Amino acid sequence: MTQDALVKSALAHWGARFVANGVALTDFEEVTSKVETWNDWCAAWSNKAGVHEAMGRDALANKKFLSAGEHLQRAGVYYHFGKFLFVHDLAQMKAAHMKAVECRKLALPHLSPPGERVAIPFEGKHFYGILRKPIGATKPPVMIMACGLDSAKEETEAYEAPFLARGIAILVFDGPGQGEAEYDWPIRGNYETAVKAVCDYVETRADVDTKRIGLWGVSLGGYYAPRAAAFEKRVKACIALSGPYNMGKNWDTIPDLTREAIRVRSHAKTQDEGRKNAATLSLEGVASKIECPIYIVAGKQDRVVPWQDAERLSKEVKGPVVFSLIEDGNHVANNRGYKWRLQTADWMAEQLGV
Repeated sequence: MTQDALVKSALAHWGARFVANGVALTDFEEVTSKVETWNDWCAAWSNKAGVHEAMGRDALANKKFLSAGEHLQRAGVYYHFGKFLFVHDLAQMKAAHMKAVECRKLALPHLSPPGERVAIPFEGKHFYGILRKPIGATKPPVMIMACGLDSAKEETEAYEAPFLARGIAILVFDGPGQGEAEYDWPIRGNYETAVKAVCDYVETRADVDTKRIGLWGVSLGGYYAPRAAAFEKRVKACIALSGPYNMGKNWDTIPDLTREAIRVRSHAKTQDEGRKNAATLSLEGVASKIECPIYIVAGKQDRVVPWQDAERLSKEVKGPVVFSLIEDGNHVANNRGYKWRLQTADWMAEQLGV
């Protein structure tokens, strides 16, 4: 079978991420082996998601709630990966997206620990997020999770698990240009405005320790998190995973799918406008303002964001820094998750005093 260049690019850059974040290997192989053109991508993943959704709904009907949670969580991930970069067909993309949101929402009460869908006020509307607290914990610290360009809160269960296991609550949310918020707000460079709103919301909760707030970001979120930490001093520690230093300077080397997603999610009409918007995603003059402890991860084989961006950030921050360069890691080193997922969770637990 001959696959087009966009399908090949998606598999080359993000295949390991799919399996690491909840796609069964056999399902991954079956779906991707049958997709010849990018136009077929979203439907193929949605069809496979439907298999898991049906099992989840059947388990719900039969009051097998733990099984329902697992099936529906997986279905949400599959729908998400159908949607994640499918920006050339917005109607089909949004249909898959809403199914991802619905499935994870149905799964939340039945996960271990369970989750709560929360609404966070922002600029006259709301962000939507998911709050999960460790079982048996009383006022645990909380880690805010910032997603990337093509990730959203429906994908993050596997990322959440190590922190929950160590006694840290998580609050993952869709900010400007992301997930449920991508339709109302474009991508913005000053992401600290979004994190401020989330910190303000955290302070309204009596069930978490509002004095112990961590921040985590993946891919483009690996820019958002340190950017926010430079300005939001309620953040006590930050994890940055494979984030760009200046996305505008990377514009000509990023994959075509990524470039087009930035254009669409920054609400730009042309590639030139998209490039200008990307240039606002910059840590120049900002990285030196980061004073909290920060753990930075990059894969040396990353072909989406140059690992040197992470190295530059590590050299410019003012606070304590751990820089983990994974020699055989790809983008976010999801092909070598065992080299950083548990380590960053242990580090955050230490920083937040768990």
